[in-house]
Amino acid sequence: MRRLIAIAALSLLTLTACENNPASRPAATPVEATSTRALSADDPSLEPPALEKGVGIQSALTQFVDAKDRVSLTPDEWKKRLDEKEFYILREEGTERAFTGDLLDNKDTGIYACAACGAPLFSSETKYESGTGWPSFYTPIQEGRVGEETDRKLGMARTEVHCARCGGHLGHVFPDGPDPTGLRYCINSVSLDFVSTEDGGKK
Repeated sequence: MRRLIAIAALSLLTLTACENNPASRPAATPVEATSTRALSADDPSLEPPALEKGVGIQSALTQFVDAKDRVSLTPDEWKKRLDEKEFYILREEGTERAFTGDLLDNKDTGIYACAACGAPLFSSETKYESGTGWPSFYTPIQEGRVGEETDRKLGMARTEVHCARCGGHLGHVFPDGPDPTGLRYCINSVSLDFVSTEDGGKK
């Protein structure tokens, strides 16, 4: 009997270790190293572009900042640019309450950009209803736009995702999404600005 209990305990420890092993999580997206620009908090390049009404998503994408154009602002400069909730989520890795985000039920066509620096991150073409209470996407809009890190703040290994241009916290990615990637990028609405390609404006 003692031998059976010992075997069961060993199996449980092995399962727990595997669950918390970063190697069992999705691989991090490689982000190419490049020079970083120090900008002022009101620099125009930190805003998504105004789009022509009816422009396609791929055409609209060419009007956004380059993927290699990194941004560095001090905490005080970010506080000038972001409101209290945006700063908490984007710069302090907070999380908005489930089912409260203004982009959760958005079904318009367009591009989801970083609310901190205007970089394009996700497309409406890859957004889907996950039922989790946060906007969900199965892939970023381009490789290298979203970076990943292992997050252990809750005592477990999760994959945190952030804007590759400014480092702003977006949410987490989980391996339970739909085809073709099998991934669920679970993103805070506060971390995003939606730029419509239907009416050309930011919402």
